[in-house]
Amino acid sequence: MTIRVDLAENGDGVTLALAESDIASIVGSALLTLSPRPAGLWQVAPRPGMVGALRTGHLDIVVHPKTSFASLLFMLAHSRDPGFTPSLVDGIADDDPWPAVAETFVRLAEHSLTGGVLRSYTVVDDQLPVVRGRIRLVEQITRHPGLPLPLEVRYSTLSADIPENRRLRAAARRLTSVIRMPPALLRRLDHLDHRLSVATLPSSGAPLPPWRPTRMNERYHHALRISDLILDGIGLDTRAGDHPLASFTVSMATVFEDFVTVTLRESLARLSPGHTVDQHKLFLDEDRRITVRPDIVHLVDGQERAVYDAKYKMPGDDGIATVADLYQVTTYCALMGLSHGHLVYAGTHTDATSSGTAPQRTPSDTLTIRRTGVTIHLHRLNVTKRPTGLLEQIDRIAADSLRFSSLP
Repeated sequence: MTIRVDLAENGDGVTLALAESDIASIVGSALLTLSPRPAGLWQVAPRPGMVGALRTGHLDIVVHPKTSFASLLFMLAHSRDPGFTPSLVDGIADDDPWPAVAETFVRLAEHSLTGGVLRSYTVVDDQLPVVRGRIRLVEQITRHPGLPLPLEVRYSTLSADIPENRRLRAAARRLTSVIRMPPALLRRLDHLDHRLSVATLPSSGAPLPPWRPTRMNERYHHALRISDLILDGIGLDTRAGDHPLASFTVSMATVFEDFVTVTLRESLARLSPGHTVDQHKLFLDEDRRITVRPDIVHLVDGQERAVYDAKYKMPGDDGIATVADLYQVTTYCALMGLSHGHLVYAGTHTDATSSGTAPQRTPSDTLTIRRTGVTIHLHRLNVTKRPTGLLEQIDRIAADSLRFSSLP
């Protein structure tokens, strides 16, 4: 019998009776913690800041983020591929990450294959009885000394067995292996696997060949980005005896900070001259031995004009940021000679409008640091909004922050 357990991000957890195989699965998970309780029971709780799912033969555990799984997938994909639009996750189920991931992947892969399976010229090393391409003289002499045949040759051929198709097929096969995947999605995944059967699957444990975006594989880009997320983020294992283990684990702090960095860069590019960089290198001391790296810095003509720090946590209950965060941004401003700095927090404020715009400012949203001339602005990004609302909020934050940047 399978037990379904739904947990909230950073929640308290639940007490369960567990089989030995389930205990082994949870102990090795980056998603959950396990603590013994009286009467042979166990307390299962999510690790701080981690969301996702774990499936074994007996357990189906989902740790729900504050946002929807559709918005989570959008943030993950958009951070890697800014061309990934909100419409690509429209209608995706929100209560379970497995069908959400599978539906998104299948939708994009099917669209990519509308024009047929991608083919490209690849270089082949082979042994043939006739010359094709050019003879590899060194290999011919060392492998077949004194023999006229076979010939060691190298030639180019148009093939569908290329990295792009191998990665799509590997992602489809990995999703197919997740136990209790909805039958309708399994059928679509099997169909994709069949269409991509010309691509070689790697042997167990072997790395997949890398791919790089080009004009020739442009129609595959979105599907390949999702494939990367699946291949990097979904683990399959059989350590728990005969019970297969599937895990999908995401660090919300990493997702949030990456998303804020990429989307702020896009918004600032539309609103201001100059360019935006992440992890901008600054020196803390006069001898230039100690470095600090702000999350996001906007520069114009090589001069720092605005600095941002992204934090996936709420300020204190009184709406004031933590002292450590304020120290950090104040230091950045001092090093760059800026009078204004910006903190972008994850939030769930109910005073945000339904379209996802930023809430009205309150006195605690702006803090002036004594004897420094530095003012720090707090911007709350309501992560419960759908993808369009997330982008609208980022645009609002960018526009709001530029009012204090002293741009020419």
